[in-house]
Amino acid sequence: MKTLQNHRIGIEQGEVLMFSDFEHGGEMWSGDGPRECCKSVRFPTAFRNAPAVQVAVVLWDVSPDAALRAELRARDITPDGFELVFNTWGDTRIARLRVSWMAIGEAAHDDDWDLG
Repeated sequence: MKTLQNHRIGIEQGEVLMFSDFEHGGEMWSGDGPRECCKSVRFPTAFRNAPAVQVAVVLWDVSPDAALRAELRARDITPDGFELVFNTWGDTRIARLRVSWMAIGEAAHDDDWDLG
């Protein structure tokens, strides 16, 4: 369980177009085997420490002629941002993918002291 230490809770959210590969025959649409797409997300305002981040697919356009295999996750979460990571493998063909994210954590407070 993530325990928050102050009463100031910050929530940031957004959407990211991960790729649109059908337009130019990109790897997610025309490739096969293990494939990965990463996008960096920077928070407009930094959190006090690393927040909890939730990610979700809001749009995916996939080929009906292949199995759908996919993994979506957030990694390297810091107070300033994180990296969205999408993986697929096998013969999966994905034309485009859009992801939403939400970060919840402690917001900086005027009474915070920086002793460093």
